[in-house]
Amino acid sequence: QVQLVESGGGLVQTGGSLRLSCAASGSIFSIDVLGWYRQAPGKQRELVARITGGGSTNYADSAKGRFAISRDSAKNTIYLQMNSLKPEDTAVYYCNVRVVTGITRLLGDYWGQGTQVTVSS
Repeated sequence: QVQLVESGGGLVQTGGSLRLSCAASGSIFSIDVLGWYRQAPGKQRELVARITGGGSTNYADSAKGRFAISRDSAKNTIYLQMNSLKPEDTAVYYCNVRVVTGITRLLGDYWGQGTQVTVSS
């Protein structure tokens, strides 16, 4: 089993910055994809950024040039650096990992419970 805990959300003014963290615990054998998603009220959950086990990154068009996803394997933590924030970025942000666990060797998706990001105009 893999557990994820997000932190770093909060209230920020337009143009400000936040760094989200996702601390993972549990046994991981290999990484397929690590990512950040967000969901605004009344809207579908959408992919914001992802990084593969090989280190390749992808971003939503709305995040490109402003957000950066990274990982620290020593700390078992994933980060999302968010700069030049806009009101449209307001949402609950969720950490997601698709991994093969170290004990069962089964591929699965794991989600955190989310952290609120609010950008004021």
